[in-house]
Amino acid sequence: MDLILCHTTADFDALGAAVGLTRLLPGSKIVLTGGSHPTVRDFLALHRDEYPLIERRSVNPEKIRSLTVVDTQMRDRLGKAAEWLDLPHLGEIIVYDHHLGQESDIAATRSHISSVGATTTLIVEKLQQQQISPSPTEATVMALGIHVDTGSLTFAQSTPRDALALAWLMQQGASLSVISTYRDPGLSLQLQQLLTEALESLEYICLRGYTIAWVTLKTDAFVPGLSSLASELVELTEIDAILLANEYLLSKSDSRLTIIGRSQIPKTNLNLLFQPLGGGGHSQAASLNLRGVDSQAILKQLLDGVKAQIPHPPTARDLMSSPVRTILPETTIAEAQRILLRYGHSGLSVVDTQGQLVGIISRRDIDIALHHGFSHAPVKGYMTRNLKTITPDTTLPQIESLMVTYDIGRLPVLENEQLVGIVTRTDVLRELHQERDESGEGGEEEKRKSNINLPQLQNKLAPQLWQLLTIASQEAEKRGWHLYLVGGAVRDLLLDEAAGSLMIKDIDLVVDGFHKSADVGAGVELAKALQQLYPAARLEIHGAFQTAALLWHKDPELDSLWVDIATARTEFYPYPAANPEVEASSIRQDLYRRDFTINAIALRLTSPRSGELLDFFGGLLDLQAKQIRVLHANSFIEDPTRIYRGVRFAVRFGFQIEPQTEEFIRYAINSGVYDRTAQENTKTPALQTRLKTELKHILEATYWKSALQLLDNLGALQCIHPTLKLDESLLRQLRLLERCLRGFDAEQTLIHWQIRLEALIAHLAPEYRVKVAQNLQLQEDSIVKLKNLTQSYSKVVQYLPTFQRPSQIVQLLRQYDLAMLILIALQSPREIRHQIWEYLTVWANVQPLLNGNDLKKLGYKTGPQYRQILDDVVAATLDRVIKDRTEAEEFLAQHYPK
Repeated sequence: MDLILCHTTADFDALGAAVGLTRLLPGSKIVLTGGSHPTVRDFLALHRDEYPLIERRSVNPEKIRSLTVVDTQMRDRLGKAAEWLDLPHLGEIIVYDHHLGQESDIAATRSHISSVGATTTLIVEKLQQQQISPSPTEATVMALGIHVDTGSLTFAQSTPRDALALAWLMQQGASLSVISTYRDPGLSLQLQQLLTEALESLEYICLRGYTIAWVTLKTDAFVPGLSSLASELVELTEIDAILLANEYLLSKSDSRLTIIGRSQIPKTNLNLLFQPLGGGGHSQAASLNLRGVDSQAILKQLLDGVKAQIPHPPTARDLMSSPVRTILPETTIAEAQRILLRYGHSGLSVVDTQGQLVGIISRRDIDIALHHGFSHAPVKGYMTRNLKTITPDTTLPQIESLMVTYDIGRLPVLENEQLVGIVTRTDVLRELHQERDESGEGGEEEKRKSNINLPQLQNKLAPQLWQLLTIASQEAEKRGWHLYLVGGAVRDLLLDEAAGSLMIKDIDLVVDGFHKSADVGAGVELAKALQQLYPAARLEIHGAFQTAALLWHKDPELDSLWVDIATARTEFYPYPAANPEVEASSIRQDLYRRDFTINAIALRLTSPRSGELLDFFGGLLDLQAKQIRVLHANSFIEDPTRIYRGVRFAVRFGFQIEPQTEEFIRYAINSGVYDRTAQENTKTPALQTRLKTELKHILEATYWKSALQLLDNLGALQCIHPTLKLDESLLRQLRLLERCLRGFDAEQTLIHWQIRLEALIAHLAPEYRVKVAQNLQLQEDSIVKLKNLTQSYSKVVQYLPTFQRPSQIVQLLRQYDLAMLILIALQSPREIRHQIWEYLTVWANVQPLLNGNDLKKLGYKTGPQYRQILDDVVAATLDRVIKDRTEAEEFLAQHYPK
């Protein structure tokens, strides 16, 4: 006998999952181990005969072959049926559940636990995989299970998988009218009376912008359906969390306590609070049943736990952008528009000569002025003067209320009457979206990554790196700054699954000092402080913006490590492919200037909120979806090297370039903007030195062939030269190049990435090669090599076929170094390549049968003729005229008599 066990007081999710399992386990029976919810009981009163239900008392334990437990991992939730788990003859114990983070005390042989809104969803997915279609009545109860446990897909733990499961069940004929009847059956007469009592007795407390309520209801006996009453109270009173206690007597000396918890507060987890007391559930909904306890003490313990979990709401200091872009009242409308376009703002703060805020002008205000022809008018005639302002300590709920009440898109932040930042509507929406993500929406993998903490980070990083980051954060905190780990290091930490082994070679740190200090040299000051503690590191300070780097070379602990430390900044490209102009800014704007979402994630290292991930642009979701998505539509127009970086990341991580991003790439390439900007400007670093750097990263990686193919598919090789394409001829040459490098340069005396780049450039028409090499600022020997390639190739191709003797071939080819010979071979016909190959593998290694000492012993006078004699001996050896020392001496006697 195969049994499926529902937990005591079975709900629709447990029943729906059990019914679905009977199709996966033909012949199995369902046991309700201890009653059911009132609505489930009412449903079964009409539909019991549709499902293979049996009573616990009718089971012969000796005939049980397997047990499958649904919607729980705890023995005590199975009532007396838990005894069956210890039967020695059981063949299998299987658990299906969606409550993650629980320490199960069931010794399961197999477990299926996943972060979905309902256990039934897991069963539906199994049915789909095995192409098993349930009957309409089976589909109906399974759909009820998902509807009730996800609040019809409105609860935070709902996932796309639940929605897909529901859609499939509808296709199988699930009855919507039945679902509507039992999903929300309304309150019984007894519950309606208790609702009135609860509303009169409900106690409240407001904490950090959230309202928590609690109430104790005393009854004569157990009241079914209290969870419905708790949900009704939340809906009627619009509270954020409630603890509903029901106390009743079992006898004069024994009482029973039931507590139902509901919470809509982000980052609270009722399951964690209820579990130690023997209860459990979800993060937003949990319950417990106790006997003979002090009800008020238990209620207070849970209430204190809820209070402790409530997060401190973000303040304006956390949300604001700073420093603020300001203009004077006399600034013209045209100049204000230019500033808006340059920095991508939607409005500007207007201050007087003393720095006092006097108004705000929005993009809409400027557009209206321009429409009426007032481009030369001062902004003071169009700015808004009646301003609402906030302080750095204003909380997010207060900010949201101000914006909604007064329909304001931006709120200046004033501290001591000075403008220190600005909070926009976008900042608020972004924070609210992030809070929803962190509260539990999304898959388990996404939640795991978005909730990384410093201990997790410490476990992943090599200990010496962790120590360095800890010291850096302590130094930043001393100065009142925030310190963030940003970019690729954060990305690699999130992607890496190993523990204690990650030794990142390149680390980017960003100092955000503008909450307490607007010192643009913060990054340099922190780097200097760290160098005092790490004297083995070399300090480099470079750039007009005061960016610093610490470099270790073959250090016994840190090996060859590069740590860049910069102050948070924003940037503007004066023209496409130029170097950006940078200005001091905040961490939010610093991340906004980056290339791809997966590189625009920051990890806060300093307290408070250390370990917090800043992900304003969906980088975590893109990591999960394994896609490369650009931050800005004009990103590739401004900087073509981002195309190469995007391709490099895609191939390296096995990601796909997101379709819209690919469209942006193709548009930038096909627009001709790179050709125009190269003609109009002498300096285009993104098409010169920075492009060479990206090519180096690609061509020295193991995946360079795949990266080149993707670049060619996107048309991006045009950034090197408009005529460069990865055609069959070039592909053949690159394959030959790898054979040459393996065969002739196993010791890697050549710089392999460089000769690969030279091979790409050599594929261009001769008149373009030197210009491209100079544009990429290759080394002088590479430029000379490419300049002479045509002449050298012509000479080899012209003379080599006419030579009959190996010595002639050697005499011609030995004037070229290995790199030049490889480039010549790549473009040569098969017979020429064969001769070059034989030269490099055989003939170039032939040594003279006699040396200078031998000539001296034979009586030849030392002098310039030695070289000629030995060359002739080698030539004779190559041509098989002489084969040993004796013949060599006879050769000398004949051609060079004493």
